[in-house]
Amino acid sequence: MENILGYYLMPHPPIVIPDIGKGEEKKIESTSLACNKIGKEIADLKPETIVIITPHAAMFSDAIAISDEERIAGDLSQFRCTNIKMDLQIDRKFNIELGTACHLEGIPSVLVNSELLNKYEVNYELDHGTIVPLYFVNKYYNDYKVVHITYSMIGDINLYKFGIEIKQVAEKLDRKIVIIASGDLSHKLKEEGPYSYSPYGEKFDRELLKNIEKGDVNATFNMNKNMISEAGQCGLNSVYILLGAMEGKEIKGELLSYEGTFGVGYGVMKLERHGKDKNYLEELIKHKEEQFNTKINNSNLYVKLARENLNYYFSHGKRIADISYLPEELLKERHGVFVSLKKHGHLRGCIGTIMPTTANVGEEIIRNSIEAAIHDPRFPKVSEEELADIDISVDVLMDAEPCKKEELDPKKYGVIVSSGMRRGLLLPDLEGVDFIEEQLQIACDKGNIDYDGHYNIERFEVVRYKEE
Repeated sequence: MENILGYYLMPHPPIVIPDIGKGEEKKIESTSLACNKIGKEIADLKPETIVIITPHAAMFSDAIAISDEERIAGDLSQFRCTNIKMDLQIDRKFNIELGTACHLEGIPSVLVNSELLNKYEVNYELDHGTIVPLYFVNKYYNDYKVVHITYSMIGDINLYKFGIEIKQVAEKLDRKIVIIASGDLSHKLKEEGPYSYSPYGEKFDRELLKNIEKGDVNATFNMNKNMISEAGQCGLNSVYILLGAMEGKEIKGELLSYEGTFGVGYGVMKLERHGKDKNYLEELIKHKEEQFNTKINNSNLYVKLARENLNYYFSHGKRIADISYLPEELLKERHGVFVSLKKHGHLRGCIGTIMPTTANVGEEIIRNSIEAAIHDPRFPKVSEEELADIDISVDVLMDAEPCKKEELDPKKYGVIVSSGMRRGLLLPDLEGVDFIEEQLQIACDKGNIDYDGHYNIERFEVVRYKEE
């Protein structure tokens, strides 16, 4: 008999709770009915432990967080609701086994408690990403312990492997559990939603739910990166872990409800393992390797030089010296260059020069690629092991020109603000920077310049080269 009794995807909109919605919850009645259905089903299953994965508790960028005290409590007071409270017992034996398994498998995870989180000025508590789904469970059943997990940006394969470890620990302990992946889908379905509208929002929701319904794990893990980034969602990483816990068999999903009434996608789904044995992990790793090799082989000259230089640096402890083999455009032209490193879609390092500081663009790329990896003060040094997970982009800056505020366009132009010896720069077309005011504010903050004071403004265009 299976130790994992049920697999569920549930959203976490506080407004679905009548004490918070105050009538507005009726606009997402299908979501409420579907969540109640899951609550009743879990009551019938009577699990000993509920494993819940959330995006909204204390999150570390480099390790999955597993809450690890005897109990964990929280409420919804941040949503002006003080009477919805939870105080849950934690399955610490499960935690210890899971933490040990992750350590042995090299999956970054950490057991967290109040003492640790206090060092980061973060509270040890239940979050709404946990409380809202469990609200629908506790109406019908509360004789369970909890394993409270906050996912991390450690990459989809690692998250999938973490899910596999959950499954194996449940089997080792002979623990009857259910798993809830808590996550909302796109937050960009409507102009009046919490974020600005994006056509990618609805496309992401439709594609993700279709993939899960069909049990197409490979398609779920290989959705368009730009679409995922633009969708503004918080559920995909929870899904990766959920699917990992289902490794070994074919998968199918039953969509119980989907609504986007408030500009956010709320998907409620029940998943099941069935049919033939299936090794998805092997397929995912193979496809990931193929993608990486394709990316490297198809890279343009600029990002290829940056990657070759980083590989050389980690192999030889120094930069590439002989660049005479490079094409003329990299040897003759002189421009400022920024090199940006992203890991799993998140910035890992970015260093650049506004004006050229070396003999040519090639030298500039070589210099700044190492600076971005080793000397960006915002991040620890990049390790050689990380290079396979890093995407590189190179921005070549054209000459800056003075301009007025209204002549800026954050998508087309970068901006330089200066006041005396202080200077701040922001590249163009950055995620989340959509308005001139935002662009100027960030540039001023970087240069320690008073946004409301007097400063000079220059704009510049860039030629951006990316690994695709």
